[in-house]
Amino acid sequence: MGPRVTTSILADRLTGMIGPRASVARGVLDQHGQSESHYRNLPPDIVVFPETTQEVAEIVKLCASAGMPIVPFGAGTSLEGNAAAVAGGVCFDFARMNKVLAVHDSDMDVVVQPGITRKQLNAELRNTGLFFPIDPGADASIGGMTSTRASGTMAVRYGTMKDNVMALEVVLADGRVIRTAKRARKSAAGYDLTRMFVGAEGTLGVITEITLKVHPVPQAISAAVCSFDTLHDAVDTAISVIQSAIPVARIELLDDVMIRGINTYAKLGYREAPTLFLEFHGSEASVAEQAEAAQAIAADQGGHGFAWAKAQEDRSRLWHARDNTLYAGLGLRPGARAVITDVCVPISRLAECLTGTRRDADEHGFTAPIVGHVGDGNFHMLILIDPAKPEEAEGAKALQARMVARAIAMDGTCTGEHGIGLGKIDYLADELGEAVDVMRQIKTALDPNGLMNPGKIFASGAKA
Repeated sequence: MGPRVTTSILADRLTGMIGPRASVARGVLDQHGQSESHYRNLPPDIVVFPETTQEVAEIVKLCASAGMPIVPFGAGTSLEGNAAAVAGGVCFDFARMNKVLAVHDSDMDVVVQPGITRKQLNAELRNTGLFFPIDPGADASIGGMTSTRASGTMAVRYGTMKDNVMALEVVLADGRVIRTAKRARKSAAGYDLTRMFVGAEGTLGVITEITLKVHPVPQAISAAVCSFDTLHDAVDTAISVIQSAIPVARIELLDDVMIRGINTYAKLGYREAPTLFLEFHGSEASVAEQAEAAQAIAADQGGHGFAWAKAQEDRSRLWHARDNTLYAGLGLRPGARAVITDVCVPISRLAECLTGTRRDADEHGFTAPIVGHVGDGNFHMLILIDPAKPEEAEGAKALQARMVARAIAMDGTCTGEHGIGLGKIDYLADELGEAVDVMRQIKTALDPNGLMNPGKIFASGAKA
């Protein structure tokens, strides 16, 4: 690889290739250097807005020849600095690659471009009787969700992105375009390249096309809310529901601190106590049966006021409150920033991990609401800090370290769905040890010059 060319020369070449869809405007660069995470703004040197896979491949080749880092960008909703341009370079914004390329109703799969968001996709599918169920809360792009191996509120029934991505089209670091699989529902043909790129956070290649499983829209849907006196009772209820093989579609936990936040934010009147939000999918008869069984389990654990939301508008209000827990949490301390972190443990250890984390936060004086996808052992904590007080940032970092260490000691993971990004590089080594060296070898084989989203997953290529 020759010496890196200047940004202005590369910008001129890109402008010659795609015209005004290459930008060095300060506002555009700053917009692409930040996300929903608490990390400082790390903007790229150039932002490009490709429209086709061929354009992506040609721009990647140009970046490779110039020694310029490449950072894919979706909707900017990541929480671990996954798309921050820590080494500058060229940011690929996929907003213009947002189409549904094919819908295969009979096979229940779709082919999409990476820039389409999950809400846009479901709007496109509205008349097909199918829907895409992965719901991380934010209206994230499908490309970003694929790159971070996203999950969300319905993973307990429908799985995560790794379970719903069937095949990918990927541009490699040298500009080659590959397809990782066909549309068959199963295959034993060689290495599982699809899952290697799912969750790689753009460090191995640029995803330009995604084939997804979609699912039939349920005949009936019913939701419910139930509060408990303790976190332990709420978690035990969730575990009992799962272990009883009740096919619940969503089972979400909000602790008393978070309930206080959403009551204020969404003007609701829930009891300020640990609360489960549940949803059931199926036929009218099966939904009623599931709900009755879950209600009986909740009653045995001391649940209060099992309240139903059967009408669409009532369910929408309930899940809108759940999906906006970030903003509701921030309202508990105006002017604060949220250090957002997540872990995931085997569900048999969830109550112990969650209550230990809650106790830790309270003992150290943090306002730190908790919300969890408790059906699969995953929970998040929003640690609210004053950005003008460095000691609070250090305290939050220490609290997160204890939370992660507790989860790993319970045979869990440092991140259930946010990814490693910038914030959990050290924890990945704690969790997987020498397996991280294998990941480095794969990275080196596919990206020998370290241009693909440098500084993520592994510590390298950072400006600061």
